[in-house]
Amino acid sequence: MSYELDPLPYEYDALEPHISEQVLEWHHDTHHQGYVNGWNSAEETLEANREAGDFSSSAGAIRNVTHNSSGHILHDLFWQNMSPEGGDEPSGALADRIEEDFGSYDAWKGEFEAAVSGAGGWALLVYDTFSNQLRNVVVDKHDQGAIWGGHPILALDVWEHSYYHDYGPARGEFVDNFFDVVDWSEPAARYEQAVERFE
Repeated sequence: MSYELDPLPYEYDALEPHISEQVLEWHHDTHHQGYVNGWNSAEETLEANREAGDFSSSAGAIRNVTHNSSGHILHDLFWQNMSPEGGDEPSGALADRIEEDFGSYDAWKGEFEAAVSGAGGWALLVYDTFSNQLRNVVVDKHDQGAIWGGHPILALDVWEHSYYHDYGPARGEFVDNFFDVVDWSEPAARYEQAVERFE
């Protein structure tokens, strides 16, 4: 199977002034494409090694599958989490669950922002299928610190390429602007899928 980069679900300039056209173009077309290419290349290496019966380069290829597939999946989720119509707070079942598991939306958001401040890659809201509750997690790079059974609900990329062109070192300002474009319809749908599957 060959993986492909889907186009953004909106125009490159659709999230301005919160995220610039230039950043979206670089981030999507260069960085995200690189993870897709890396995943495909690693899969090709593994397939060739299986056919040849030579697994001397398979360990590195498996690491590359892990890193690049995670990068592709999380970036795809990140793009879907945003839209020009975003900016509201969650509603419905997801809002109720956030209040149940965190005490309030503000408590969730404060904890999520704390995760962002300590992340070397991503901050995620996940549905933890082991404990059947929502959790904020820090995922360094794309795969270190992920929680087993964690079903991603909301993803925020805080690698420097996500914001440095627009905000310089002001990561917090980028996070504030992210909340102005979060479209909670996608996270809400992912939450409902998780509950249907795991509860």
